[in-house]
Amino acid sequence: MEERISASFRDPSGVVFSKNGTIFRQVNSIYQEDYNLLMSSGLYETLIQKKLLIPHKEVSEASLVPERCYKVIRPDKVDFISYPYEWSFSQLKDAALATLEIQKEALNAGMILKDASAYNIQFHQGSPTLIDTLSFTKYIEGRPWVAYRQFCQHFLAPLALMSKTDGQLSKLQIDYIDGIPLDLCSRLLPFSTRLNLGLYLHVHLHASTQNRYAKSDNEAAKPSKPRQQVRITKNSLLGLIDSLKSTINGLSTKITGKEWADYYSETNYTDAAFEAKKSIVADLMQDLKPKRVLDLGANTGVFSREAAKLPNCLVISTDIDPEAVEINYLQVKKDDQKNILPLVIDLTNPSPAIGWDNRERDSFYSRGRADVVLALALIHHLAIANNVPLESVAQTMAALGDYLVLEFVPKEDSQVKRLLQSRDDIFDHYTLDGLLKAFEPFFDLEKSIPIPESQRTLLLFKRK
Repeated sequence: MEERISASFRDPSGVVFSKNGTIFRQVNSIYQEDYNLLMSSGLYETLIQKKLLIPHKEVSEASLVPERCYKVIRPDKVDFISYPYEWSFSQLKDAALATLEIQKEALNAGMILKDASAYNIQFHQGSPTLIDTLSFTKYIEGRPWVAYRQFCQHFLAPLALMSKTDGQLSKLQIDYIDGIPLDLCSRLLPFSTRLNLGLYLHVHLHASTQNRYAKSDNEAAKPSKPRQQVRITKNSLLGLIDSLKSTINGLSTKITGKEWADYYSETNYTDAAFEAKKSIVADLMQDLKPKRVLDLGANTGVFSREAAKLPNCLVISTDIDPEAVEINYLQVKKDDQKNILPLVIDLTNPSPAIGWDNRERDSFYSRGRADVVLALALIHHLAIANNVPLESVAQTMAALGDYLVLEFVPKEDSQVKRLLQSRDDIFDHYTLDGLLKAFEPFFDLEKSIPIPESQRTLLLFKRK
């Protein structure tokens, strides 16, 4: 059965569709010249070699819209689709730098990126990779980069806000699916950023120029001459890329540990208990042999790494704290771990379905089930800190995966006591027996393993 991918409607150059679970991309006849140039200029091979573009094969598969079709290609599978508002600062930064490198290689090959959407980048086998093969067009001397504003809105604006204002402002990208408006970014940034040449040029001045043109375009009552097209040489475009690269490289984020990024340094585990927990989780993973693990509340990814030791296993490692995810991602980069994808996810308010018809960007929970869900040291945050009923937790966990490894943290535990210091204890059902009763309609309990030298218990559930 053929089905058009809901997010694929904006570009007339082609369309993405699925057939029996396999993704294909139809290259439309209107894009024939550019596609041939991409494949003959050496650009495709260069980008593939540098792992900057998703590889594809031309296939004889039936097209989705035959009357428009030039070719059908089958790109390599991306194991999990994530979105920019789920990335840590360094993930978005690396995606931005990859886009600029792609643009530079394209110019050197006589082509140019016609769009620079952050959604065109995915973390594939550990690297930020362009997945839109049809993003390139022939470069024409003198023409400006039409995707410059899009790049600034999708990459530079959120990076600047995360670096100079607050890391949580990356979530503005949910409200602004086409990128954070530069005038809004300019107002939210501190005045000191106007002294940064790159931010002044590419955000503040860029925003004021946009506003000036918008006002002139809206003065319909005043006849005006056609706006003269500015000619920009290739060297100027390469200079623009270098300027953007320098500006982005100059941005950084600080790790303050204000939420749970320093959790493991404050944990009430003894060293023996912590190592025992790691060993139990590792043994369970070896027994279950999952191909996809969803680690919820993963913090900096310590237990994600235990799961990632399995061959051909992808671990989606999520946490609410951007700083913890940042630490996790930097460790993933340092260790060159290609099968861990850290993401910023608030389980009480996960990424929704957004965009046109609420189908352009899928919700986090709808992007594929896991073989195993890890919920370690998480249940007390959901049930006590956020008042989520245990039955609701069970129902959601059952929808996410086939197996669930859950760590129960009792009220006697110091972490739970800390949560209860600032609220009344209205959680009479928050006991191990209460949890098992709440989970019974959704799961079968397969194992119950006390963690040595602690009051906690690891539970292995199988979805009914």
